[in-house]
Amino acid sequence: MASETYMPGPICLIENMEGQLVVKQEALKILSAITQPMVVVAIVGLYRTGKSYLMNQLAGKKQGFSVGSTVQSHTKGIWMWCVPHPEKPGHTLVLLDTEGLGDVEKDDDKNDTQIFALAILLSSIFVYNTMNKIDQGAIDLLHNVTELTNLLRARKSLDLGDEDADDIVSFFPDLVWTIRDFYLSLEIDGQLMTADEYLENSLKIKKGSDQRTQTFNLPRLCIQKFFPTKKCFVFDTPTHQKKVSQLETLQDDELSLEFVQQVAEFSSHIFTKSKIKILPGGIKVNGPRLESLVLTYVNAINNGDLPCMENAVLALAQRENAAAIKRALAHYDQLMGQKVQLPTETLQELLDLHRAGEREAIKIFTENSFKDEDQSFQKELKTLLDAKQNDICKQNEEVSSDRCSALLQDIFGPLEEAVKQGVYSKPGGHNLYLQKTEELKAKYHQQPRKGIQAKKALQKYLKSKESVSKAVLQTDQALTAKEKEMKEARIKAEAAKAEAERLQAIRRQKQQMMEERERLHRQQIRQMEIDKANFQAQQQREQEQAQRLKLIHQAQIARFQAQIQQLQSTRPQPQPDLCLIL
Repeated sequence: MASETYMPGPICLIENMEGQLVVKQEALKILSAITQPMVVVAIVGLYRTGKSYLMNQLAGKKQGFSVGSTVQSHTKGIWMWCVPHPEKPGHTLVLLDTEGLGDVEKDDDKNDTQIFALAILLSSIFVYNTMNKIDQGAIDLLHNVTELTNLLRARKSLDLGDEDADDIVSFFPDLVWTIRDFYLSLEIDGQLMTADEYLENSLKIKKGSDQRTQTFNLPRLCIQKFFPTKKCFVFDTPTHQKKVSQLETLQDDELSLEFVQQVAEFSSHIFTKSKIKILPGGIKVNGPRLESLVLTYVNAINNGDLPCMENAVLALAQRENAAAIKRALAHYDQLMGQKVQLPTETLQELLDLHRAGEREAIKIFTENSFKDEDQSFQKELKTLLDAKQNDICKQNEEVSSDRCSALLQDIFGPLEEAVKQGVYSKPGGHNLYLQKTEELKAKYHQQPRKGIQAKKALQKYLKSKESVSKAVLQTDQALTAKEKEMKEARIKAEAAKAEAERLQAIRRQKQQMMEERERLHRQQIRQMEIDKANFQAQQQREQEQAQRLKLIHQAQIARFQAQIQQLQSTRPQPQPDLCLIL
């Protein structure tokens, strides 16, 4: 239930089960969810005196708390109703209706004193409801406070003269004494008085030191001591006796005008003069704190212990400070969850974030702590924060280690696979392996957000692969030696082959030279034959030419001779000298 949500009706807070007080979990759950400051009004009085009706009026309802119409008590234990405070926004009005005192159906009065004590301890306004008038019986009933002096003490001992009494008084509720069906006249010695003056007069101390006077004065001294702030309201009979049993169903115009006005004045006082429930140290009570008080007091009563206010405050401090520690740690976790991205690059980066979160957590604790006077809870918080620092540093290392392992596997995985496939099982493979390793190391160093385990993880990985490197080296060396032998053999073979080829080349060259000489010789012979043939042909041609020339010469001679003869035959002339012609 959110603190802005309120109850539609009352529920049992403390149940009285055959003399044992039982706190109801449903009511505690409601209280634990209300974070607003609380004004707690508790009413106590004899059974069948109309307490529940007044509480319903404060709740602004006609019905709510059970209003019985018989002589049988209806309210058992303590019932609770949380409603918005009508005059104080942001505050919750808690109404506690108690089991009637003096119920004839009870086996003893033990529960009466317990209910009475709880009403005083839990409330900031204590309404004491009586009938008709203030008499000795009503005062003696309230004097249960003095009989429960030890029960209501603030520390281990409390007398009316102790300083502890002053301490507890500051945390006691204001007293509002309500008198139902008041039939007396508010006057004394013929002088009118107010209801408050009537109360003060009823609690007036008598002079004297005799036992009877002391017995008379004791309850009055106690009431005045524990309730320095007092208020009294008197109520007329609300309606005719026959209609009283139907009181919760009657409209205001069916009730006595005076009664309606008196109830309105009572309600107005409660609303305007009510104070927040305060604990030692000025701590305002809210739902969780009231829950703690209820549990502490009821457990003490059920265990036969005394519901000491100091113990209640200590229990509340334990609860509040434990909750403050939890809230501070939750805030720290939230901040670290928002700001920290694991792994961090450096340890200092993480420690700086932790210290910032630690300062915020301590601030949250300080704002929510309660009476941590010796700082024991803050020291506990510091211890828990130190543990969280150790945890997150360890977690940072683990995340960094996991991140680096994953990176190493991704980066070096192909290299490992290449080794398995024998890529580097060759002469010079080890140098290639080392070269590739250096390339992958550089790639690894370039990856961001490896965290503080980056160097260590790489060293660990490389160390784990030393055997692989050695194996690659051994294979490299073995293959290199074999290759050397093969190379030497190959060189020898190549040399022998080269020598054979050289010799063969020489032989070929000689053969070629011989063949060339033979060819040249044949060519020379052939040329000589050609030349001879040409020469002979030339001689033949020359001979033939000479023959032709001779024939031509002879023919010319013959022609000349013929011409000469012809000339000679035609004209006699001296004959030419044939020698000159030739």
